[in-house]
Amino acid sequence: MLKIHQVAAFSDNYIWVISDGSSAWVVDPGDATPVIEFLNESILKLEGILLTHWHGDHQGGVEELCDHFRNLQIIGSRKALKGPSRPVSENDLVQVLGATFTVLEVPGHTLDHVAFISTSELFETPVAFTGDTMFAAGCGRLFEGTADDMFHSLNKINKLPENTFVYCAHEYTLANLEYAVHAEPGNLDILDRLNEVVAMRRQGISTIPTTLGLERLTNPFLRAPNSRVLGQRRSEKDNF
Repeated sequence: MLKIHQVAAFSDNYIWVISDGSSAWVVDPGDATPVIEFLNESILKLEGILLTHWHGDHQGGVEELCDHFRNLQIIGSRKALKGPSRPVSENDLVQVLGATFTVLEVPGHTLDHVAFISTSELFETPVAFTGDTMFAAGCGRLFEGTADDMFHSLNKINKLPENTFVYCAHEYTLANLEYAVHAEPGNLDILDRLNEVVAMRRQGISTIPTTLGLERLTNPFLRAPNSRVLGQRRSEKDNF
């Protein structure tokens, strides 16, 4: 079986490490230092890197990791990133430690954004690395794409199995839920989740990964009925 480890970076980033106990791949290493420390402590050899999009807090550590580990496979979007040897597009397949990942193009936050999805039996549940497209109870800011882009991208993710574990790249859950209560004041599932997350964050507990089933109940962007409502909510959240 494969395990997914969480490595904290900067103030609120999460870098994900997929390992089989001896080798590893890393997802969105914005900072190399905590990744190298984790790999050394865990006695893991880095084989490759998955990149969801071009922002520096997701790929800023790539060059240092390439200096530290030889012959890395670096896989990312079609936009020029820091050395991806294989740019990928919709429905491309990527092999990671024996598990097959499918690429979804999910523009909105950036135009080049991709997500990596696996239903491999090497994981206990289906998994999705969504970068900054879908967060726990939220979605990414529309820096390059449109509300229509984000609406279609979230609906792609929403077609995955309900028990999919969603590994996003930031600890934004508390702020997202505070806005979600505003967006859907009558949604008791959101209120219950907010209370749980307040308690978790007071104890320093991470709220990620989330599950697609939970997002369907409490994510006001995933729940938006159309791109107009999503765009309105995203604009509100930007100024909330």
